[in-house]
Formats: sequence, C-alpha cells, structure tokens
Amino acid sequence: MTITIEEVVEKIPDWHGRPVTIHALPGGLTNTNYRVEIDDQPFFVRIPGSSPELLAIDRDNEYHNTMAAAEAGVGPRVLYYLKEHNVMVMEFIRGKTMSIVDMHRRGMPARLVRSLKLLHAGPRFRTDFDMFRLLEFYMQVVAENNVQIPDGYLERLPTVARIEEALNRQPLPTVPCHNDLVAENCIDDGKILRIVDFEYSGNNDPCFEMGDTATELGYNEAQIAEMCAAYFGESRRFLIARIQLLGLVSDVGWVLWTAIQNTISKIGFDFWGHTMHRWERALRHMDSADFPVWLEDVQRAN
Repeated sequence: MTITIEEVVEKIPDWHGRPVTIHALPGGLTNTNYRVEIDDQPFFVRIPGSSPELLAIDRDNEYHNTMAAAEAGVGPRVLYYLKEHNVMVMEFIRGKTMSIVDMHRRGMPARLVRSLKLLHAGPRFRTDFDMFRLLEFYMQVVAENNVQIPDGYLERLPTVARIEEALNRQPLPTVPCHNDLVAENCIDDGKILRIVDFEYSGNNDPCFEMGDTATELGYNEAQIAEMCAAYFGESRRFLIARIQLLGLVSDVGWVLWTAIQNTISKIGFDFWGHTMHRWERALRHMDSADFPVWLEDVQRAN
C-alpha cells in the first residue's frame, strides 16, 4: 500500500511537534507531489506511484542521480530519504515552473543548454540510459500485459534499427543526462534553470538529451541549431542530424510508455491521446524528405 503524506510527515523526527501545512501539487503523471511547510519553511515531497517496474523506473538509481544532479548545481538537494517507501523529501526550489510557452522565448534554447552542460559535467550517474534497449524492454511489457499500441508500430521497428546502426558509426561519449526534460521539469530560480525529476536519468549520448528535449518542447530547426551551437560551440550537420534522429527515437520509445500508462494508470489523463500524438509526430519525421538526409549526415561526422 502506498504511504500517505501524513505518514511521511510522521516518519521525519525533525518535524515532530512543529506546525505543518500540506498542499497537494498538480501535474504528476507517475507520482504524487506535495509542498509541505514546516514552520513556514517549504519542502518538496515526492511519493512514487504504483508499478514502477513496468515503466522501467529504478528508485535507487533515481535517488543516486538526484544527489549527483544536486552536486552538479542544477538539481534539488535531497534532505530526507525514506528508502523503504522510496519517498524523497527535497528542497523546495523557489522560482517559476516553466511552460512550453516560456521555453520558446528568445534565447531560451541556449539558456537551457547552459544548465544541461552543468548537469553533463557533473558526477557520473549510477547507470546508463539507452532508449533502444528501453524500447525492447517496453515491448516485452506490452506483450505480457496485452497493452494496446498504435497500428503499424511493429512494422516501423526496422527503421528504428537502421537509425541505431547509423548512429553507432560515429558514437559520442556518454554524459549524465536527464533524458525526460519536459518544460515543467525546469524551474527558473532567477539565476539558472534548475532541473527536477530524475526518474529516467542515466549516462547517455548528449544528443539524445537535446533531441528528446527539443521534441518535448516542440523546437523548430532554428531552435535546435541554437541548442547545438550553444552546446558544441558550432552547429554542424552531423550533430544536427544526430539530435534530430535521437529526438525521433525518443518519440518512438515514449509511445510505448504512454501506451503502458494507458493500461495501468489510475490518473485521469488522456494517455491514449498522448500516445497517438507522439506516434503521428514520429511517423511524420520517418516519412519526411529530411529523414534519409539525417541518416547520411549522421555517419559522416563532419
């Protein structure tokens, strides 16, 4: 049984006998989040959802990487950890939770990259993240749990294999990556964009980080080029192709995540609609005139 927020408060001795105010926070698709005020000091409490194993969430990995991200200067500090319940109590970052509109403002792609470079230069994460292998795991979950997936999905997997083969011709060193950077996982504290929610974090190709992020934020070619130049110092064709292809792969993989959630989640969210949105976007990229050019460019490394 999932622990309640009241039970969490009771399990932290430092909070005993002090005034407590609890506010539920909206927006979580996997977990339940709270702002807990102790003597008017705010804390962020994350209570995990059920069936994390079906979504490939490793809570020990998340805890370790959250600590590493805090050391890098971008993630929240973990103040208490109830390991038996996988509950983290973190510093409450005071600032503005970003939206897609915010992330499209002038200069934001480069500003986001400044935070990513801090994260990527920080301590190595506990495990690696590889969307190609995660996709294979999700396919097993789909088969074992009778999960509905979009029509034609299986027929497109050979294309995904072609992408992986092309990317492996000129691999990049892996760095500590967030791997799931939606706009709401960024908080502007007035100085930098802080990054939260490290459920899918792991050492990965930095171009996956940028490709996945650009896909989540709906960035256009100019904004992707701005990210690339801010990160690598220049916007080169093979790097742009790598970012574009890995952004496409992120969509193909997260399609299965949302399809699985559509089967197991009790949250009132249109997971199937989100599944189809991602899948239709992935199809547009696979069928575009740019796709074969990306496959060629990514293998040239120049």
